[in-house]
Amino acid sequence: MNVSKAIEGRRFLFLTGKGGVGKTTTTAALALVLASQGKRVLCATCQAKDRLSTLLEGPPVGEEIVQLRPNIMAVNIHPEAALREYGLMVLRLEVLYKAVFENRLVASFFRATPGLFEWAMLGKAWYHTTERRQDGQPRFDVVLFDAPSTGHALDMLRGPKVIVDMAPPGLLHREAMKAWSMFTDPTQAGVVLVTLPEEMPVTETFELYEALDKELGLPVAQLIVNGVIPPMFSASEREALLAPRDLSGTCLGDEALAAGVRRARRELVQHEALVRLREGMGASDKSVPLAYLPHRFEGVNTFESVSELAMRLT
Repeated sequence: MNVSKAIEGRRFLFLTGKGGVGKTTTTAALALVLASQGKRVLCATCQAKDRLSTLLEGPPVGEEIVQLRPNIMAVNIHPEAALREYGLMVLRLEVLYKAVFENRLVASFFRATPGLFEWAMLGKAWYHTTERRQDGQPRFDVVLFDAPSTGHALDMLRGPKVIVDMAPPGLLHREAMKAWSMFTDPTQAGVVLVTLPEEMPVTETFELYEALDKELGLPVAQLIVNGVIPPMFSASEREALLAPRDLSGTCLGDEALAAGVRRARRELVQHEALVRLREGMGASDKSVPLAYLPHRFEGVNTFESVSELAMRLT
């Protein structure tokens, strides 16, 4: 399925997966796809090393929203700054904020409160979906949240649900309820899972999907498999190459044959991973559409390289 069809109309997309699978690269490529459709996109990261400015050839991304490309803005959310914004929204006055939130004992309490900083970052990203321009139109059509890796991402998503279930009535509960209502609505939001065609990332993807679907009840909009290599060998050729043999280097051509064996082994691992994903994600009652991004042997470090990936998504 075309990735833009899978996420069409959604206002908030939460991208996550195992560390090192290419979430930021995928975020940049997806932002280009959506921006090319005329959508105003905000890419939000949290306490992340800035790669978006390199990939999209824009200014450095910090705590203030900056424009990277036409229709693409970005911000790097830090918990203290996000909590400060929330405190000002609650207390309205700077003087009251400083008296409460900058109190040393209160600050220590916040640091010891599980999930509060995570909710502050996620809540700030969600808040940008509620902003309006002077003409009444949304400031951003889509917010792409380049989330932390699996475990931390799940803790972050549990935050608003815990607040909704346990917090007393008040502003915190109301805001968390609004956010959770959006996150659980498949017409407005969805999780985009990013993985690699390898055994451990695929296993973690299934575990992540199980937690999102069964525990949290959140819609999974798309699975994007990053780093897919083009096959060089047929199944029978792979089998022949992977047959037991002596490649000690004593015979002419052993080094070339060893390179072929390594490639065949990698292709076999990828093939098995893709079969697992297609059968596991496609056979469920809530079938998740898959999209594929090719492996770039020269890396993805330029606007041209991420633009090529964006074209593959469409």
